[in-house]
Amino acid sequence: MVLSVAVGTSLLVASIASGQARKGEDSISAEQRKLQQTERQLREERRKAAEARARESSVLAELEVIDKRLANKQREIARLDARMKRAASDVQSLRSEVVQLETQRAGQQAALARRLRAMYKVHVQGGALPLLLAGDDPTARAAAVRHLGSLASLDARLIQEYRGTSDRLQDRRGREEARQRDLAGLRADAQREQAEVDADAAKRRILLAKVRDERAYHERMVGELTEAARRLEAFIRDLQARQRRLARIPPPSKPRTETPPAVGFGNLRGRLPWPTEGRVVSAFGAQVHPRFGTRTFRNGVDIEGGEGRDVAAVFGGHVVYTGWFKGYGNLIILDHDNEYYTLYAHVADILVKEGDDVKQGQRIGTVGDTGSLEGPRLYFEVRFEGKPQNPEQWLRKRG
Repeated sequence: MVLSVAVGTSLLVASIASGQARKGEDSISAEQRKLQQTERQLREERRKAAEARARESSVLAELEVIDKRLANKQREIARLDARMKRAASDVQSLRSEVVQLETQRAGQQAALARRLRAMYKVHVQGGALPLLLAGDDPTARAAAVRHLGSLASLDARLIQEYRGTSDRLQDRRGREEARQRDLAGLRADAQREQAEVDADAAKRRILLAKVRDERAYHERMVGELTEAARRLEAFIRDLQARQRRLARIPPPSKPRTETPPAVGFGNLRGRLPWPTEGRVVSAFGAQVHPRFGTRTFRNGVDIEGGEGRDVAAVFGGHVVYTGWFKGYGNLIILDHDNEYYTLYAHVADILVKEGDDVKQGQRIGTVGDTGSLEGPRLYFEVRFEGKPQNPEQWLRKRG
C-alpha cells in the first residue's frame, strides 16, 4: 500500500515537471517567434528607409516629379484658358443682348410716353365719354367705341411688351454679372496655377544648373541615365517578346550579326523622313563630356526643336508603348515589323495611344522637354532586334 502511494506520488511529480518543461519550451518558442517577427519588421523598415534615401538622392526622380507636376499644371492652365474663353464669349454675347434689349425697351418707353400724353389730353378735355355722346349718328358713335377699344388693346400690348422686355433685360444683366464673376474666379485660378508653374520651373532650372555645373550632380546623373538606358533596353526586349507571342512568331535562335534585312522599314535605309524639323545637337555613339570627362554611350540622337513642333512617324507601324519612362520623359515606341522599332522621347503631347496603327508622316506628338536636361528637343532612336542603330544612317540627307 505504501509502495503504491509512493509510485503514484512519483508519477505526479514527473507529470508536473514535464508540463512545466513544455510550458518553458512553449514560452521560449513564442519569444523566438516574436524576435523573428521583430527582425523581419526591422529589415522591412531598413529597406523602406534605403528606398526613401535613394529616391531623395535621385536626380532623375526629382526631375520626374517636377516634370509631371509641371505637365499637370500646364494641362490645368490650358483647361482654365478654354473655360475663360467660353466665359468671355458668354459675357460678350450677353452684353450684346443687354444692349439690344435696352434699345428695344427705350423704344417701348417712348411709345408708352406718347400714349400717355394722348390719354392726358383726352382726360384734360373731359375724358372719352363726352366724345362718345357728342354726336347723334349711331354709326359714328359705334366707330368711336371700336377705335377706343383698339387703343385700349394697343396700350395693354405695349405695357405687356415693355414688362417682358424689362424682365428679359434684368435676366440678361444678372446672367452677365454671374459670368463676369465666373471669369474673374477663373482668372484668379489661372494666375495661381501659373505662379505654381513658375515656381516649379525655377526648381527645375536650379536642378539642371547643378547637373551642368557641379561634378557630383553630373556624375550622379550620368550613372542614373546609364541605368535608365539599361532599363529601356530590357523594356524593349520584353516588348519584343510580347509582340512575338501576339504574332505567334518563335524567338530567333541566335541574334543576327549581318546587316539588317532590306525589307519594309529596312528597305528605306538612308531615305526615311525626319521625325521633326531641326538639327542633330547630340549624335549617336560614344560621348565624352567636355568639362568633366565622363564617358557615355548615346543610343539615339537629340534633334533640336521648338516647343510644340510636330513629331511624325518616320514609317508606318503599330504603337506599342506611350507614357512616361524615367530618364526619357514622355515616350512613344512604334513597332515597324521585322524586328524594327523607333523611339520618340521628351515629347510634350502624345497624340496616339497604344494599339493604334499609324502611317508614315502621321503626327504622333509634339516636341517638348519632358525628362530633358537641355531644353526642348526630340530624342530619336532606331532599333533592330532590340539593338540601337545610328539614326542618321537611316534618315535622308539634308541640304
